[in-house]
Amino acid sequence: MADEEAQLQQKQQQQPLLIPKSADDDRRILIQKAISQTFRSTAHLANLLPTGTVLAFQLLSPIFTNEGHCDPMSRFMTTALVALCGLSCFFQSFTDSFRDGSGEVRYGLATFRGLWVIDGTAPLPPEIAINYRIKFIDFVHAFMSILVFGAVALFDQSVVSCFYPTPSEEMKQVLTSLPIGIGVFGSMLFVTFPTTRHGIGFPLSSS
Repeated sequence: MADEEAQLQQKQQQQPLLIPKSADDDRRILIQKAISQTFRSTAHLANLLPTGTVLAFQLLSPIFTNEGHCDPMSRFMTTALVALCGLSCFFQSFTDSFRDGSGEVRYGLATFRGLWVIDGTAPLPPEIAINYRIKFIDFVHAFMSILVFGAVALFDQSVVSCFYPTPSEEMKQVLTSLPIGIGVFGSMLFVTFPTTRHGIGFPLSSS
């Protein structure tokens, strides 16, 4: 009995206290951290996109892509969906809203001459409408909206599987890191140059 206990203690002493991690384990941890960071980045930046456009994309992408199992027609439909949603984000960056004398919210389209009211009600006086005219920063925000939506689309597994059913290791790294890069760049830009518009699908101001 004493011999068995001595042999057991000898085996325990020979076993390492910590099992060294392999390169695959380290790589798996890095990928998990990157995916987690991508979740946080895209979830935060999705708030900067039109709500209706994002919801429509999230609802239709599994249907159009057949949950990632695309044939040529499904791939064409998915391409059209991504393009239309991207154009919607671009267009809605030039919309704005205001409250009339009765407190009702009214929407319009910003032009170089001012705000063109698109809800069929009376137009704004020219001296007020001119305050809503298009500025250079509006084009910057519109371009960034397309990039942000592209990041959201790249993080959709159904869309990625549709266009890249068997991605290489290099492509996997690109698809993992690109949304994070867009998220960091977009966050810096929107924080540095915040938008003052409250267009269709965007939160309204309290005033």
